Formats: sequence, structure tokens, C-alpha cells
Amino acid sequence: MCLGFPGSLPVLNEMAFEHGMKVALALNCQIQNFTKFDRKHYFYPDLPKNYQISQYDLPLALAGGLKIKINPSTTLRIDGERSRTIKDREKTIPVKRVHLEEDAGKLIHEGEDSLVDYNRAGVPLLEIVTEPEIHSPDEAYEYLSELKAILKYLEVSDCDMEKGSLRCDANISLRLTGAEKLGTKTELKNMNSFKAVREALNYEIKRQTGILESGQKIIQETLLWDEVSAKTVAMRSKEEAMDYRYFPEPDLPGFVLTEEKIRVVKDNLPELPQALKQRFVRDYGLIEYDVEILAQEKRLADYFEACFKIYPQAKSISNWLIGPLSYELNSRNLDIQSLGLKPTELTTLISFVDQDKISNLSAKEVLTERLNSKKTIEEIIKEKDLLQVSDSGELSAIIDAVISANQKSVQDYSSGKANALMFLVGQVMRQSKGKANPKVAQEMLKEKLTNA
Repeated sequence: MCLGFPGSLPVLNEMAFEHGMKVALALNCQIQNFTKFDRKHYFYPDLPKNYQISQYDLPLALAGGLKIKINPSTTLRIDGERSRTIKDREKTIPVKRVHLEEDAGKLIHEGEDSLVDYNRAGVPLLEIVTEPEIHSPDEAYEYLSELKAILKYLEVSDCDMEKGSLRCDANISLRLTGAEKLGTKTELKNMNSFKAVREALNYEIKRQTGILESGQKIIQETLLWDEVSAKTVAMRSKEEAMDYRYFPEPDLPGFVLTEEKIRVVKDNLPELPQALKQRFVRDYGLIEYDVEILAQEKRLADYFEACFKIYPQAKSISNWLIGPLSYELNSRNLDIQSLGLKPTELTTLISFVDQDKISNLSAKEVLTERLNSKKTIEEIIKEKDLLQVSDSGELSAIIDAVISANQKSVQDYSSGKANALMFLVGQVMRQSKGKANPKVAQEMLKEKLTNA
């Protein structure tokens, strides 16, 4: 924490520097062999020294890019003209620069008053700046989602936006049809979720469009997003870069980064989301939709692989992780690590379903009960008497009784009405109190009705 007391000198955080290199390499940026720090001057309550240690002309890294997928609902605008929607299109968002700087204080706005929390002032901050090539709020959302996944895979941040571990400021400008240059930009702040970023951008597009259509000019300013009113509120007029009066930080020397140092960091990068997605499709035969969800969280992807080693049924495991388990995680506001369910337990439950020992519905009930208690999967199944009846002898008596009691449905089936069979299966399930194996029951019903 830095409050700008006289005599305090800056010290570079080595871990922050290495984290910055990891992020830059993961974003395919060119790390600079020489980088330095600069003082960025501006006067605002969140800045105790009235200047911020940042990087100006020689940042840590330049010229990278991040691939995103544009979903079918995304509309592109190219050269000021509306283009058609393109399904499953990939686009690379150019990354202009990656640089290190110190964080400022946190402003807390309460009515007409503002409070300043200086606890994070002076803490290392990594800023990633894109080129103005994001053409819609949906693209911004996808870019942020992909970036968050990379940061979590690199383990450089927990990316908790509510705690300020990940923040997003969005610059937005509109270009008039036929114009070559972008219009005057505004900067949006105070967005604590990706959903808020998308909503704020959509609002600002409408606001700026209204101003331009009325013949007025956009004012370059910083705006706060107010989630309650769902509107942007003016914060301050935006200074031009030249007004910051950058000059080299005299208390921090420049840094030389050798090719050997860069290579060592690059060689130690973990598998990144894009590579993991490709491997999951190739090695496990999963569809892209499933892989996109599994790859969002590294721990979830690791959990999938741990389950696969125990029970090599990729699709079954994927279905459960994306479906029932994700539901439990979201409803309990937990991550996979905090859930307390071992891979051996989940695979045991999945195998029971795959082997038709219990129904899918019963398995979901077992999962919820397991997470609410310390009982084992087997104990819960036994206590609730959830094992399905697949014994032909036991089912035969139930089926005979159902056929005898439902002659009209039997006649309907014989006359070609397929729905009648499902009605009879339902009656078997009812008579067995849900314990009959529906697949076995259906096959036995078909056989008995055909031979009747």
C-alpha cells in the first residue's frame, strides 16, 4: 500500500513482473527486450501522490491477439456498414499492449458523497489494452470470457470482479456511415460483471446514437455505470494522453529482458484453454459445445479428466458435469473444489445410471442427498430403495397385470398407435413405484403385445 509519504521509494514486485510476462506470452504478444516505468500525472482523490507509476512508450509487451468465437446472435459492423450475421465465426481481437502499473485507491460512491479506500493503492496491476476492433457488446463479452479463462489457467488472478481482482474499463465510440475515422470516445467504468459491461455498452450505443442523430457532438468523458438506474452517469471530462505529462520514473531503472529469460517463462506456461479444447475434442470425442463449458474453469476440466481415469466414459461424465453437477454448483454458489465430491463418488453414481441400476432422476436425487450429508452413494441408494427392477420374472408379473387392466390401450397399440405403448410403460412404472427399469419394461411389453 502506498499513500505517497515522503521518503517512500518504489520497489518492483518480481512475481508481478513474471505474471505479466506469462499473460503477454499467452496473448501472443511480443515481449520487449527493454522496458521501463514512467510517471503518469493526474489529480484525483484516488491517487495519493498525484502521479501513478505506469508504463508509457516502452511497455512490457506489444502486438498480440486473442481468438474469440462470434455466436450467431452477434452482428458485425465493418467499415461503418451493417454486415450479415456469421455463424460460428472466429475472430482475433488485437491486443495493443500489456503493461504494469500501480493500482490507485478505490472510490466508493454513496449518494452525493464519495469515499476513498487506499488499501489497494500501490498494489501491482497488469493492464491489457486492445485495439478498437471489438464491434459489438457481445464481442466484448466473449473477449472478456476468454481472457478470464486464460488468466485463471495461468493462476495469475482469481478474477473475482466483486473484489476488484479483475476490472474492465470500456472505451466506446461510434463511426458515422461512410466515415473513415472513429468518432469521439467515452470511457465506461464501475462495471462489476461481464453482464454489466454488455449492458453498459448497449446503453451507451443508444445514447451516443441519439446524440449524433440529433446533430449534436459527443463529449469525451469518463462515465460511471449505474446498475440501479441502468444508465451511465458523467464522472469527469477525459484528459488527452499529452495532459498526463509522462516522464521516466527516476526511482526505478529500466529492465533488460533477455531471450533466454523469455524462453524460460514461455516453456513453463501451462496448457491454455484453446489447446485444452482442441485436445478434449480430439482425445475424448466430445462435441465443441460441451468442451466450451468444461474449459471455462480449469478445475472443472481437471475434475473431468480425473473422473475419466476412473471411468472412461467421456460423454456420460461430460453430461453430468455440465448438467446436474453444474446445477448443484450454481445453486450452492460453490466451485468444484469446494463442493467436496470426490471423482470416485461421481463416477460410481454415473456408472449406476449407465448400467441401468438406478434411473437418471433417482441419481439426481442421490447427488443432492450426498451433498447435503456425509452418507456414501451406496448408502443413500440402499436407504431410499432406488435400485431399478430389471429382473424379468419380477417385471413379468407387473406387466401382465398392466396389460390385463388396460385392454383399450392394448387394442390401440395393436392398431398402430405408438403412444399407447408409452402409456403402458408409464403404468408399469406406476405399479412398480418407479423402480422398474423403463428400457427393460418397454422391451418386455413389446414382446408380450406382439405375441399376444
